[in-house]
Amino acid sequence: MQLPPSSDPARRRPSAPEAVLAAAEVFIRQYAAENPGDGDPHRRLAEVTAEVERFGTYAHTPAEVAFGARVAWRNAARCIGRLYWNNLIVRDLRHVTHPDDIARECFEHLRIATNGGRIRPVISVFAPDRPGRPAARLLGEQLVRYADDPRSAQRVALARDLGWKGGETPFEVLPLLVQPGSGMAPEFYEVPEDAVLEVPLTHPYHPGFAALGLRWYAVPAVSDMSLEIGGVTYPAAPFNGWYMGTEIGSRNLADTDRYNLLPTVAELFGLDTRNERTLWRDRALVELNLAVLHSYEQAGVSMADHHTESQRFLAHVDRERRHGRPVPTDWSWIVPPLSSGATAVFHRYYDPEDPDLRPAFVHRTTGAPQGCPYGAV
Repeated sequence: MQLPPSSDPARRRPSAPEAVLAAAEVFIRQYAAENPGDGDPHRRLAEVTAEVERFGTYAHTPAEVAFGARVAWRNAARCIGRLYWNNLIVRDLRHVTHPDDIARECFEHLRIATNGGRIRPVISVFAPDRPGRPAARLLGEQLVRYADDPRSAQRVALARDLGWKGGETPFEVLPLLVQPGSGMAPEFYEVPEDAVLEVPLTHPYHPGFAALGLRWYAVPAVSDMSLEIGGVTYPAAPFNGWYMGTEIGSRNLADTDRYNLLPTVAELFGLDTRNERTLWRDRALVELNLAVLHSYEQAGVSMADHHTESQRFLAHVDRERRHGRPVPTDWSWIVPPLSSGATAVFHRYYDPEDPDLRPAFVHRTTGAPQGCPYGAV
């Protein structure tokens, strides 16, 4: 069923309820168009209007939450793994509000997503913000992070200020930080061992690689972004896919502002590091990425390689265009940081990013759509 055309927006700045209603109408139209026969959109819009006029916001149905979360993944311009957007497992946890319960459900999220190594894409949607009543937030980029990762420095300091005594050993998992509401002190929770699957890194051709003592976790669950659906913001909505090997091998372990392991790997392999023209960094980077892919495969943990996933992303582009939908894409994130020119996604242009496109995963500090549940650095 088609809804009547929207009226032109007023030139004045809309009030908060007006902005919510405008966003809600766009979302309800989209939901109706992609889910024909699932209720009367005119009636639904009338229900939403009444709620917003009374409370300043409205409650999504479970089906709307699931649809909105999946479309937010579909809209994620930085994500190469969007082919799988409609397979996202959506956990509707809007009734869970206490920090203890939020932490418990985050750990259960990790267990469900881990699935014995056959990683499943999952999102857990907690309570939304309401006018004058901000909901709980998760502090930290991912549900699992290591304390010795330079990127975790601020979170380590905050956890210690709150009383955490850890962070003295390599690859120690940071506690989960839950902030109950705006201006309230966070609570910290140790992540249970059974919620974190880790993969020790070895090399298929160099036995000495294992002695480096490297490892990484299986589930990249992004936790510092809000999910925005139809004018409603869910500030705690951790989501995950599975890793692509380059995210660990070329970014987390190799970047100079992260673990900076290329000199260590080059020394292990006896590479000539006296001159950049020996391409020792490139050769060390390949060996490091090979070790990551090999290790995850040996451990039976889902991981994509950048060549295969590039082909799958182009399949996603073709599929979406057959449905008449654009595929907003950030080229600099879609093109892998290893052998870029040899991948299928390199030599072409894509639809530009749309900062106003919703539903979306939005970075809380910038307000810009950025999220990718497929994998994360």
